[in-house]
Amino acid sequence: MYTSITEEERREMLRKIGVSSIDELFADIPAGISMDGPVNLPGGLGEMELLAHMEELAGMNHGPRAFIGAGGYSHYIPALVDHLSSRSEFYTSYTPYQAEVSQGTLVAIFEYQTMIARLCGTDIANASMYDGATATAEAAFMAMRSNGRKRIVVSSALHPHYREVLKTYAWASDSVIDEVPLREGVTDIESLRERLDDSVACVIVQSPNFLGAIEDSATIAGAVHSSGAILVACVTEPMSLGLLRPPGALGADIVCGEGQAFGNPVGFGGPMLGFLAAQKDFMRRMPGRLVGKTVDAAGQDAYVLTLQAREQHIRRDRATSNICTNQGLCALRAVLYLSIMGGVLRNLAALNHRRASYFRHRLLSKGFAAAGDAPYFNEFVVRHPRAMDIRDALMDRGMPLGLPLGGYYPDMRDCLLLCVTELDTVERMDRYISEIEAVQ
Repeated sequence: MYTSITEEERREMLRKIGVSSIDELFADIPAGISMDGPVNLPGGLGEMELLAHMEELAGMNHGPRAFIGAGGYSHYIPALVDHLSSRSEFYTSYTPYQAEVSQGTLVAIFEYQTMIARLCGTDIANASMYDGATATAEAAFMAMRSNGRKRIVVSSALHPHYREVLKTYAWASDSVIDEVPLREGVTDIESLRERLDDSVACVIVQSPNFLGAIEDSATIAGAVHSSGAILVACVTEPMSLGLLRPPGALGADIVCGEGQAFGNPVGFGGPMLGFLAAQKDFMRRMPGRLVGKTVDAAGQDAYVLTLQAREQHIRRDRATSNICTNQGLCALRAVLYLSIMGGVLRNLAALNHRRASYFRHRLLSKGFAAAGDAPYFNEFVVRHPRAMDIRDALMDRGMPLGLPLGGYYPDMRDCLLLCVTELDTVERMDRYISEIEAVQ
């Protein structure tokens, strides 16, 4: 066995920590789960043999797309995004503390902030967050810092995982979460109004929501602002911003969510790209940091980290958050994607909606029922008394279909959440319809 230390050095290390042997070092591990003897692994493979083995394992996977969105979306990524984002000056760079040697990274982040703010209809955006869930929680705490209130009202149509993360944040503080029920797949506005009083810090509403429905954001904003609360709009499918009015234009004070769909692939749950934008009155309440543009001593454009209200830079008790690392590489990919596709983003978003409408219409003609009549973007819910049986039968054929909703909403055990993007061709959808006919 290869070892980097001698037996004498090993004995000396054990003596230093006060044990006489390796067995004594690991004595606290229960016998039933400890390993006795070498690991039973097969012998090594050559490079070609290993590649063939990995391809064989990969061939056992189901198709890469299963008409599932629910917070992670498969969109076409131009080759230029991969090519430029893999350049070493971007791929290996870290936080741009030293502006004089980080101008390229700072320019990219500045452009990212500008693009996100324009899409969200806000004055500012920060230099990216971890993911949509933590960005939503940070938005809620940002609202509480702004008005000193402690109650957070949340739509039940906010992504379930986001709600769980928000509960974790609230558990560690003295804040309270109050969930608003749904009516026909959207937030029950009358129930929301009943909850609004001077204790509410903010109301969080996702649109398009977890069920794919587009909320009446303008009406919700009016109700929220009449109570003096802050409206936090959450967006998990940013492609929708190419077609729908910006949340800021509909009355949102803070806009947060997930930017993964812009140039980042869906890879086993990540990496994700949270974003956080707001109107200028909230600038000094934002977590993380902002990149600003100025001029240097020679009068040339220069970029620097400006507002840095994080605990690493200022006194911990005055920091807005302990968020430390921004998703710089993922944000760069979003910048590259929007630079390439921004001019046709509206057309691309419209294509998403048309294809979703086509698949929904085909499913409704085959015995599925619509679960609500609210407008939608590229996600929708269908109901069928044998929905799970049909899905299981398609899975056996290597054609997974949609996300079962029963685990999130008990009254929707016969429902599937489906998502269609530009990658889902009409031919592919028609093939699924034929398979559904065969298993019904």
